[in-house]
Amino acid sequence: MPNILVIEDDPETSAQIVSCLTDGGFQVETAHDGEIGLARALERRFEAITLDRMLPGRDGLDVVRALRDADVDVPVLMISALGDVDERVSGLRAGGDDYLTKPFAPTELVARLEVLLRRHRRSAAPELMLQVADLVLDLVKHEARRGGRVIELLPTEYKLLEFMMRNAGQTLSRRMIFEGVWEYYFDPGTNLIEVHVGRLRKKIDTPGAPPLIKTERGQGYVFLAP
Repeated sequence: MPNILVIEDDPETSAQIVSCLTDGGFQVETAHDGEIGLARALERRFEAITLDRMLPGRDGLDVVRALRDADVDVPVLMISALGDVDERVSGLRAGGDDYLTKPFAPTELVARLEVLLRRHRRSAAPELMLQVADLVLDLVKHEARRGGRVIELLPTEYKLLEFMMRNAGQTLSRRMIFEGVWEYYFDPGTNLIEVHVGRLRKKIDTPGAPPLIKTERGQGYVFLAP
């Protein structure tokens, strides 16, 4: 059971985070100011941290910088009511791995932590390939094959396919795809995702083959084995 440290000074928000993480199968510890949170993160190993941006004692940016300066590589999900692009960029440049704005849906909080945990585990033990159903993505050759047929992919299509396969079974919102593939920490309001998903569909979901990319209307996309 993953052990998560929640550093959040607002009692109501802290209780909300603890509740949804506990329901999601995590073990949770809490700290209610930056100094205490930093001390706990330095003295013991957590698998991930949720970190409020505005904290008493020590600001969230200072906490994550201190962790990185101490070579603590724990995944950090920053949470804040400050949602403009500059604030998100500041949090990520300080050492945060992801940034979630308040108010947030509990399911998105759990999903983002799950993504961070999977990404962190992969970095410790790099994979050579991904496979969903009969689709194989060779991470060494940067080559996709379905049913033995090589699929020619443009660089962005490859990144999109890898992101979707790594998060197979999870509903991926537009914002999650923009952040994971294009590294945009905002939605530019274009049809960029729809165009690339459409092109990718034509290449991997060929006639006669069970479709792997499914649209969840109003929510996003799911990459799912038939």
